[in-house]
Amino acid sequence: MIFIINATNRRLSSFALLSIFLCFPEVGAQENQRTVLPLPLEEVRIFTEALDRIRMSYVEEVDDKTLLENAIKGMLSGLDPHSAYVIENDYDALQETTTGEFGGLGIEVGRENGYIKVISPIDGTPADKAGIESGDLIIQINNTPTQQILPEEAATLMRGEPGTSVTVTVAREGQDPFDLTITREVIAITSVRSRVLEPGYVYLRISQFRVNTANELKEELEDIYSDSEDIKGIVMDLRNNPGGILQASVDVVDAFVNQGRIVYTEGRIEGNNMEFMATSDTVDEDVPMVVLINNGSASASEIVAGALQDQGRAIIMGTRSFGKGSVQTVMSLAEQRAIKLTTSLYFTPSGRSIQAQGIEPDILVENAFVTKRSRNVTQISESNLPNRLDNANGINEAEDEMTNALLSAEEVLVTDYPLNEALNVLKGINTLSPNKP
Repeated sequence: MIFIINATNRRLSSFALLSIFLCFPEVGAQENQRTVLPLPLEEVRIFTEALDRIRMSYVEEVDDKTLLENAIKGMLSGLDPHSAYVIENDYDALQETTTGEFGGLGIEVGRENGYIKVISPIDGTPADKAGIESGDLIIQINNTPTQQILPEEAATLMRGEPGTSVTVTVAREGQDPFDLTITREVIAITSVRSRVLEPGYVYLRISQFRVNTANELKEELEDIYSDSEDIKGIVMDLRNNPGGILQASVDVVDAFVNQGRIVYTEGRIEGNNMEFMATSDTVDEDVPMVVLINNGSASASEIVAGALQDQGRAIIMGTRSFGKGSVQTVMSLAEQRAIKLTTSLYFTPSGRSIQAQGIEPDILVENAFVTKRSRNVTQISESNLPNRLDNANGINEAEDEMTNALLSAEEVLVTDYPLNEALNVLKGINTLSPNKP
């Protein structure tokens, strides 16, 4: 090593000494109880020389701490879009987003082709209300270009005191870039909500997977089942769900299956090879289910869709999901400093890797705006004829019930076409069920 340094004929800096010291395989081996491979000497020499040149020749003086932190950021950002160096405000933000309350716009972002890409807006947040859509590119934040900045840095720019505004410039396919000025709010997220679409048919919306998501899901279902035990079908909506905590997704699947594998992960080291199995702690293992997904469904939501699909527990409808099949581990380095590192890939029960592929729906249903065709005034039926006989089973009551059902179905149809199709599938399953009386 000394020979190589002398060959460069340059003064050895303290940083170079540190880097050369790290080349020894024994360094760090006692702490980790494993062999640490030596660093390539030529690349270490180039790194230390670049560091010294920046320190001495850059147009402005930059402190060593900033240079080294930038080096760590660059090292991680060059690995994949989800590995990052997390410090101070970013560290606090990471803690907040996993627990469910923070100040900002409510956007889950990633990186694509050097730009910040919206994975999905979170339900009910300022970004969602402003019309931000999955797949949008955010090219400026308060007139600051976002090209080549990290998603964590973009998130920091969008966070701020509730009541203050931030202007984002959005590039959307087929449109010219446009500005949206959005007022920040305290984002306190309830990750699960539910409603009854029609008697017997339940709608479950999961917006993100957080620490308490599985408990929220069970509470919602218990309330519904306490009001009516005759549940004929469940629609689980995972559209624009950007994911979240792995264990939360496992617990959600476990609420609907009582045996078999849910998901497994594979990484380079043994501790990252995990397998998650279903338990008997099941809320309902029999009721027909349809799961809605789209391009904004990522990570943990893909785990849920893939597991229920592989186990034959649910029909998956919508469009192909985002395709984030990797698991990140947050490793603390010091106080308010950590690295978020991709440590493994996850696989569905049948062994499918979703990375860069996504979940293909069983039934493809594109998002669309559909309205009911106006009724032709010349269309008449027996009930419209004068002096017609009444139905022996009470036609007036039947007409009222049918009218109400049609109005309810039309409301769903106009506002949410995929949801309407999911409801129709569940009705078809119940109509053809051999157990139907």
